[in-house]
Amino acid sequence: MKVVIIGGVAGGATAAARLRRLDENAEIVLLERGGFISFANCGLPYYIGGEITDQSALTLQTPGSFNARFNVDVRVENEVTAIDTKAHQVTVVNHGCRKTYTEAYDQLILSMGAEPFIPPIQGVDSDKVLTLRNIPDTLKIKAYIQNKKPKTAVVIGGGNIGLEMADNLTSAGLKVTVVEMMDHVVAPLDMDMAADVENYLESKGVTVLTGNGVTAMEDLGKTLKLTLKEGALQVDMCILSVGVRPETKIADQAGVALNQKGAMIVDDQMRTNIQDIFAVGDAVEVRHFITGEPAMIQLAGPANKEARVAADVICGLDSHYTGSQGSAVLKIFDMSVASTGLNEKQAQAAGITYDKVYTFSPSHAGYYPGAHNMSVKVLWNTANQEIIGAQIVGYDGVDKRMDVLATAIRFGGKITDLTQLELCYAPPFGSAKDPVNFSGFVAENIITGKMKQFFWHDVAGLPRDGSVTLLDVRTDGEVAGGRIDGFKHIPLDTLRDHLDEIPGGKPVYVHCHSGLRSYVACRILAGHGYDCYNLAGGYRLYASVMTKLSR
Repeated sequence: MKVVIIGGVAGGATAAARLRRLDENAEIVLLERGGFISFANCGLPYYIGGEITDQSALTLQTPGSFNARFNVDVRVENEVTAIDTKAHQVTVVNHGCRKTYTEAYDQLILSMGAEPFIPPIQGVDSDKVLTLRNIPDTLKIKAYIQNKKPKTAVVIGGGNIGLEMADNLTSAGLKVTVVEMMDHVVAPLDMDMAADVENYLESKGVTVLTGNGVTAMEDLGKTLKLTLKEGALQVDMCILSVGVRPETKIADQAGVALNQKGAMIVDDQMRTNIQDIFAVGDAVEVRHFITGEPAMIQLAGPANKEARVAADVICGLDSHYTGSQGSAVLKIFDMSVASTGLNEKQAQAAGITYDKVYTFSPSHAGYYPGAHNMSVKVLWNTANQEIIGAQIVGYDGVDKRMDVLATAIRFGGKITDLTQLELCYAPPFGSAKDPVNFSGFVAENIITGKMKQFFWHDVAGLPRDGSVTLLDVRTDGEVAGGRIDGFKHIPLDTLRDHLDEIPGGKPVYVHCHSGLRSYVACRILAGHGYDCYNLAGGYRLYASVMTKLSR
């Protein structure tokens, strides 16, 4: 059996290695257009910022080391320009010797990945406008900073790569502005969770402009002028990070079925519509694990799993890809941002009736030095109580909790199951009641009717005419730092002594800093016959969103 693989990064290299482990006698040819295989895409921004200092660390395997271990014929700088499905062969241009040849195959795996999207903006072809996809791009950006010594930069696009670049350009000494067309950065997050991220970026000196976009660019020689939908910028360099599109031109020409966004359509064994052709990685459409609908989830983890399935099937194993839920984590300076599954917008689009909880609890025991609170949001399907999505913004320990929640989703866990999870605890690592447990506790209180919620977006619409009672149970010091108009202040620990100040027969809307003390207040009031609502996420979340919206 002869297998030809087009593309030698995550999906292609994984497929080649898995094929060899399953079949020692197969002939495997790996064709890569660029000069590197199996390189660490996700590590590229950190080399630019100086966090990774050794360029060779970005390359997980060289053609020589890969061949030595897996006996794979690796050919870099060999670009496939056409696929002949009838003849079972591909046309290849060897850029090293500038020769064109054909290579026959029994099975073909397409793993061409995705390329940065370049919007049709006037002036985008300036040499001050750079993109980041591979090692040559990384070296080009690094050299630009070293040789041109720019002082200012704009990153167009507030996704993961864009924010990682904002972090690392700041670390390299540049003043950075992020321009994002959506109303918030990090698309998998909801706006209320992204508010924490944007406020943190601003605190680190990064200017964040959301709900904005670039309409034109003009190279002024020493600087680059950007005309925005609202306003203008003048900077020394620009990183374009507005998304990617599948590299599927040769697949399309060969008759491989594509979706409307140009991604290859595959079944759950990674087969395309063309016999003996498989496709994996960022250039394919997969099934979303939660909704069952077609999705494009361009992450390294899914790409590697898809490649494993394709190799299994080629070798006669009954392997299936069960879908992706989009689990991802992002480091921005010292902050960690993670998500899995659906956000609110996606749940609404899927027609799922859901509820949500917010918690704010420390990464480990509060009495042990170095604890930082993390903001956790979990969504569940109210029809069956199964968890459908989660988002966490914090510092240490975020990835650990998100992995637990992602696993719970994968195995059909219900939101109330989180109360039963027995997770590792020692003061340096966690708490006896873990942040994941807390999400379950809060949800259980809602489901069982022990607590009713209102949300930050409900606050402005609450009547201030005396028909309801608005109650703030924070401390005097907390209130001195900011308050919500119209809320009467009675600290929690004195609440029982002031019940006569709270009219009976009217709903009471209560808030504290995080939602925990106000829940205690609601239970006290409920015990005295009051109908109470607790502000989910507390004043902290409300203030974070208001700060973002006020910029």
